[in-house]
Amino acid sequence: MRDGQQQLGVSRSGYYAWKQRPESERDKADRALAEEVATVHQESRGRYGSPRVHAELRARGRRVSRKRVARLMGQRGLAARGKRRFVRTTDSRHAQPVAPNILERDFSPGQPNSSWATDITYVWT
Repeated sequence: MRDGQQQLGVSRSGYYAWKQRPESERDKADRALAEEVATVHQESRGRYGSPRVHAELRARGRRVSRKRVARLMGQRGLAARGKRRFVRTTDSRHAQPVAPNILERDFSPGQPNSSWATDITYVWT
């Protein structure tokens, strides 16, 4: 036996018989349903997981189990995009000393490189 046959654990004739077999009805139905699942997931901008995709398909009149939807989503690598956590970045009620305001809102220094200021609130950390 060749290496490939040993790895697959099937006979050569069995492999070629499988290869020539037409696609099963279940595989055809899964392929069509996977397209619908991907469409619903895309319409939700990637926010829906399998329970909500399942509910949307049911609302559209499609009878399908949640586990089947979950399996098809897993095969395609579709998953719900989670919410971003809210992170509080400022705690005004602390006991630490507050840094002095050296600039006193004077953002036009007399010479270059004498004072630097920036705003990094746009940076998601």
